[in-house]
Amino acid sequence: MTDKVRLGSMATGVPGLDVLLGGGLTEYSFTLIAGAPGSGKTTLAHQIMFALAGPERRALFFTVLGEPPLKMLRYQQQFSFFDMAKVGPCIRYVNLADDLRAGHFQGVLERIMREVEDFGPGLVFVDSFRSVMQSARSGNEGLSDLQQFIQELGSRMATWQATTFLIGEYSQADVEANPIITVADGMVTLYQAADDNSSLRKLRVNKMRGQGHMTGAHTMRIADDGIRVYPRLLPPLSADRRPGVPVDRNPCRISTGTAGLDELMHGGLPQGHTLLVSGPTGAGKTILGTRFLQAGAAQGEKGVALFFEKGTARLRNAELAEIVQGGHVAVVESRSLSLSVEELMDEMCAAIDRSGATRVVIDSLSELGLYLAPEARADLRTGVFRTLAELAKRGVSAMVTVGMEDDYCKLSFSPDELCFLTDAVLSLRFVEYEGELRKFMTVVKVRGCDHSTDLREYRITGEGIEVRPKASQLNGIMIGRPTLGR
Repeated sequence: MTDKVRLGSMATGVPGLDVLLGGGLTEYSFTLIAGAPGSGKTTLAHQIMFALAGPERRALFFTVLGEPPLKMLRYQQQFSFFDMAKVGPCIRYVNLADDLRAGHFQGVLERIMREVEDFGPGLVFVDSFRSVMQSARSGNEGLSDLQQFIQELGSRMATWQATTFLIGEYSQADVEANPIITVADGMVTLYQAADDNSSLRKLRVNKMRGQGHMTGAHTMRIADDGIRVYPRLLPPLSADRRPGVPVDRNPCRISTGTAGLDELMHGGLPQGHTLLVSGPTGAGKTILGTRFLQAGAAQGEKGVALFFEKGTARLRNAELAEIVQGGHVAVVESRSLSLSVEELMDEMCAAIDRSGATRVVIDSLSELGLYLAPEARADLRTGVFRTLAELAKRGVSAMVTVGMEDDYCKLSFSPDELCFLTDAVLSLRFVEYEGELRKFMTVVKVRGCDHSTDLREYRITGEGIEVRPKASQLNGIMIGRPTLGR
């Protein structure tokens, strides 16, 4: 016999969670949602319930907590996913506190089954199941009763063709030594990764029978619309990077908005490439980013700018403010000091999709590190790699800036070797000459394309950045000498 049983799958309604689960929840499965108090377990359960519940699939939510269901509902209805019209006809709340106080598992099970028979739900939630376990008698007899209760509950729910969720305050150590994990078909753990004064919410799919779920810890955020999960994975390859697609050896060049830089790059930045602009403070990195967006706006292109320390108001740049107010550039800013790269990627991609942007400026990676939670900061290089991969998949041209301390005695183009992740690198340097601090730029690389290797002096003027022609270079300039004279 070769026919396979096909398991039905249900979308959870939680952005990003279905990706981790391997496509969604399996129908008639028995899933444990575990985590410490305040980790978001009840919110996750409600978001799934309101997404799935309807006239054809009703839901029973059993509460065994000391607080009444009305108090829980008062907080849950603050989220946008909450639909009061479903409460009653599609969703019913039942308090098991009195049954639990009797201390007899069979009585609790019988009450659950009576409610199931009366309402005929397709979804059953028990919150908090930890309270049920704590009511078990001590010793082997109590453990045996508990395990029998769990197994019978799971089998009866499957018989009734109900998808069941148990919510409980468990740590990883609690679960590993618990009989419930052997019965559960799936297990999702929520926790908060705290470090110094920052905290990131994390979600992990520990187990999901019959599905190729994603492992590892993934960032999640609770906002007004509920829980959003940010899976740690790379986007699909862009069309021009898939096997069998001919390589374009003469890509279209786009202007950077700085004529001298376009000349050094032999016609501009190849479309779809990412340019890393590396240099010390005051070298003009932000000005180059502004000119890059302006050049796009002049061609009718939309842009997205990610600013961290410098918002549009602080830049006091009338030209940048003009293209932002004119709708040519969308600005993504954040003031939170507990960010993750995944959240920034989500905001950036949403802005690109809304506007149809073809240019992006990230200013700067140095300041980005200040906004990330310590755990995310340690993984900055991986986060940058995933961000640039997302831009490449979308065919977006980008300029990314990074601050570097100007060490005259060695060549270094980015911290943490980030320059290897980008398609092109522009280095901005200071040189001391005859009592003046002069500025120089050079194109270090343009992946797959020719470019000039000249070291050009440039000036920052009211019109932007003016790159001097090669003929006017100072004689004998060397980038590795701390002080230069005649």
